[in-house]
Amino acid sequence: MRMGDDREVLVTGLGAITPLGAGVEAMWEGMLAGESGVGRLGEEWPADLPVRVAGTVPVDPLSLLGRVEARKWDRCEQLAMIGSREAWQDAGRPEVEPERLAVVIGTGTGGILTTLGQDDVYERSGARRLSPYAVPMLMPNGPAAWVSMELGARGGARTPVSACASGAEAIAMGLDLIRAGRADVVVAGGVEASLHPFCIAAFAQMKALSTDEGDPRAVSRPFDAGRSGFVMAEGAGVVVLERAGFARARSARAYGRLAGAAVSSSAHHITASDADGQVHAIRTALRDAGLEPGDIDNVHAHATSTEPGDLAEAQAIAQAVGGHAAVTATKSMTGHMLGASGAVAAVAALLTLRDGMLPPIRNLDRPGPGIDLDVVRGGSRAGNWSAGLVNSFGFGGHNAGLVVTREG
Repeated sequence: MRMGDDREVLVTGLGAITPLGAGVEAMWEGMLAGESGVGRLGEEWPADLPVRVAGTVPVDPLSLLGRVEARKWDRCEQLAMIGSREAWQDAGRPEVEPERLAVVIGTGTGGILTTLGQDDVYERSGARRLSPYAVPMLMPNGPAAWVSMELGARGGARTPVSACASGAEAIAMGLDLIRAGRADVVVAGGVEASLHPFCIAAFAQMKALSTDEGDPRAVSRPFDAGRSGFVMAEGAGVVVLERAGFARARSARAYGRLAGAAVSSSAHHITASDADGQVHAIRTALRDAGLEPGDIDNVHAHATSTEPGDLAEAQAIAQAVGGHAAVTATKSMTGHMLGASGAVAAVAALLTLRDGMLPPIRNLDRPGPGIDLDVVRGGSRAGNWSAGLVNSFGFGGHNAGLVVTREG
């Protein structure tokens, strides 16, 4: 049933696989403890790589999936399926008409591992040795397509590709689909699996990655005066969104409301962060949620650990929200999961509402100049958290903001 005036959207399911573990609770336990999922790359990686650390998921995805089927999937499709299955199970497997169920899963690079791997096969062995599954494995819409087939979702399978804002933008798109009356339930999130020598070397050439050769667990240090670049990571985060009336009719448990969302484009620089565009996204998301800046009590920052990026975001938060909100940055523990990062941050923000705990920023010894925020360090912070902001930004000037609140 379509309810055009029903703008309330609840989050009823969560799923994740990250460098902190397979499953939401493993990830959350690691975040609250301030642990790190970043490690040193093994000897099998090329010796000339300028970066030797990354955040990898600690389990073989095939061990969590049917091996025969999963071998047809790129690693990003495997991770998306793991996160989606957990979120769907967590939501209680809603019984919804197929035409009222949609899937939106964003990614920055899609099946880049397949693209590069199959190119190697072609160069080495010729055209006849290519996999017949190469195209469905490499296409960026593959994760959303496979999940839609798994769930029988016929309300649309969409794929925002907006660099590191992809996962958050997917969740914002899911909110729009429900509010527009086009779906009752949307499985939304983001995924990335691009840990390959080419990708690492390419980011390193941009001077975006840290080349710190010390303890891998200490390399990702958002907002810290000694930050030197981000750490690449892989993972997936997925949420199940439901029209509130639909969720309540089936007595579904909810983690909270997706109260508002917004996207903006900075139109400023292909890679450099821009505080003005971020401010616009944050303020628009707050208006969409019907909230004032003072209502936001916690912020899950994008905060990748690059010097200019963190500074621009700190300025944007101070300008759009103010200095009263407590700010965390979970990339200090997971590394930067690129297109998955915003969705994983949204999962963490909803768990903050559930448990009243805000994870600390690992490795934040001394905030850098211009970081005039109430940053959480030294341990998780307990609080009566009621409204959280999730920031997510990407190369190309993509900005996304999500606002989550307690139900009711």
